[in-house]
Amino acid sequence: MTSIKVFCPATIANLNCGFDVMGLCLDGIGDEMIIRKSPEKGIRITKIEGANLPYETEKNVAGVAGMAILNAVDVDFGFEIEINKILKLGSGIGSSSASAAGVVFGMNELLGRPFTKHQLVEFAMKGEVVASGSEHADNVAPCLLGGFTLVRGYNPLDVIRIESPAEVYAVVLHPHIEVKTSDARAVLQPMIPLKSAITQTGNLGGLIAGLYTNDYELIGRSLQDVIIEPLRKHLIPNFDAVKNAALQNGALGAGISGAGPSIFALCKGKESADKVALAMKESYVNTGITFDLHTSKINANGVITI
Repeated sequence: MTSIKVFCPATIANLNCGFDVMGLCLDGIGDEMIIRKSPEKGIRITKIEGANLPYETEKNVAGVAGMAILNAVDVDFGFEIEINKILKLGSGIGSSSASAAGVVFGMNELLGRPFTKHQLVEFAMKGEVVASGSEHADNVAPCLLGGFTLVRGYNPLDVIRIESPAEVYAVVLHPHIEVKTSDARAVLQPMIPLKSAITQTGNLGGLIAGLYTNDYELIGRSLQDVIIEPLRKHLIPNFDAVKNAALQNGALGAGISGAGPSIFALCKGKESADKVALAMKESYVNTGITFDLHTSKINANGVITI
């Protein structure tokens, strides 16, 4: 095989109580990439559609992630990359991680799968530095592995995949404004009160327990963020109104998707998700800001070959 086309799904990171450690994979929303073997060594980005991104390998998320995996193998050829960006930059649903995860998955396939999907997460993280200034796996992990993921630690990298309860649906409202991950990180505080840390730890433990036991009420009680959301929500117009509309119409929980500006809600069942989506739409339509609205099951597969 000398060429491969892949679908790179969107993701929701943090999930309120799991800042930088929790994420989930969305279904049917994502980018497409084509990766080809090339007789010339190195990585070259030959085509980009849907976004104004740099073609220079060292300045592009996919290029940096691709070089990370290429430097780990001994081959006498290189790769060419085409990127079709569907996910808007700075959307808060893993646009950069889709590129990073997609390229390492595709290259690994063309190399004969020398690395496991868990090993690919570490290569994909290198690309995230271009977008946010730091290596983090809360988006690239679910993008590659599917389902929910927990990043237990980074030194060494320890990622646990968690199967989604069957009836969990996600609703995502994406306002057409950009919140850069680096800007969203700039508003955070380096120190947090002990009481907040205890509350957040309890919520994270409750969320994980709820996922493993299919306890939807426990999942809902645990989807609360007392540390990050209060500092970031002012970056997203009408955030409180949208969140309240989701909760009042039956959502298990709602919050900021990644660094924002997207707002997500988790629901039990398709009927509930559709009702919540309508409520979120109605609460945002008067802002004058255009937006996209997605309703999605949890994607169990992650990046796949098309």
